Amino acid sequence: MYIKYDELKKTLKEILMSRNIKEDRADILATIFTNNSLDGVSSHGTNRFPRFISYVDKKEVDVNSIPKVVFNFNGFVRMDGKMGIGPLNAYIAMEKACDLALEFGIGIVALKNTNHWMRGGTYGYLACDRGLVGICFSNTTANMVAYKAKEPKLGNNPLVIAIPRNNNEHVVLDFAISQYSYGKVSSTLLDNKMLEVPGGYDEEGNLSNDPEKILKTRAFLPVGYYKGAGLSLVLDLMATIFSAGNSVSKVTSFGDEIGLSQVFIAIDPNRANNKELTDKMIEDILIDFKNAKTFDGSEVSYPGENTILRRKENLEKGIRVVDSVWEEVLALKK
Repeated sequence: MYIKYDELKKTLKEILMSRNIKEDRADILATIFTNNSLDGVSSHGTNRFPRFISYVDKKEVDVNSIPKVVFNFNGFVRMDGKMGIGPLNAYIAMEKACDLALEFGIGIVALKNTNHWMRGGTYGYLACDRGLVGICFSNTTANMVAYKAKEPKLGNNPLVIAIPRNNNEHVVLDFAISQYSYGKVSSTLLDNKMLEVPGGYDEEGNLSNDPEKILKTRAFLPVGYYKGAGLSLVLDLMATIFSAGNSVSKVTSFGDEIGLSQVFIAIDPNRANNKELTDKMIEDILIDFKNAKTFDGSEVSYPGENTILRRKENLEKGIRVVDSVWEEVLALKK
């Protein structure tokens, strides 16, 4: 089914407020969930919403807590998320990183004891909308294997790198370090489809396209095999060290994916260049990139370009929501 943006946001906001989340915070949170689905990332939007509410209902998420600054040195700040709402904590942390970047040229906020931020790209766009480069990453529960390993010891720790453009059609690279994110595998299963390429291992240790088998083993395949495994490891190391928070191993011991460590970086690209020069360099690179010839005559796209198209299309015709998911969402009303 297709649901209009305003209806979807209104429904989610009502459910959030029924869980004693204050209206201003519920509005931001409902906007984040709705925008994720609007941009075609339902795996971290509507599809993920019931799971988020289950964490709230189990009191694993403190709906009233606000991140607290526990360390501050020039452009670096450490925050304690106090097990609060992941997307709101991330929103506050990236806003703080942006404020620091406008003051110092670069701002870094390390956040501990937080929860799932849903789509990391949300915070990359937030930085870009303020004219800043945004970089952020998070650790997760162990759901990915190292190269040649049998037991998951790595998180598919998502990484975001976002470059602002003066026309607001920002370049936003947002990806999990696994071949497919957990949400993508879950949504593929919901759609009763197979993955296009192998995304993990089955119980016999064979590469598989079957989302059900991969979710059962939690043995997700790293991008680039040993390269992706190495990248996952160093992101976990940095997130844990900078925040003095929980590592992937510790998060995994909690059972549910809570108590995460995250890092948010904002950089002012115009400190060393004037804005016109920065814009020209970005445009020259993208023009050259998009002029690449393809084997099938199609056009290559830069990270975030297809998101812009999906956003426009979904605003016009409505946001696609799986019938069973919508029924599950409506059942959350009190």
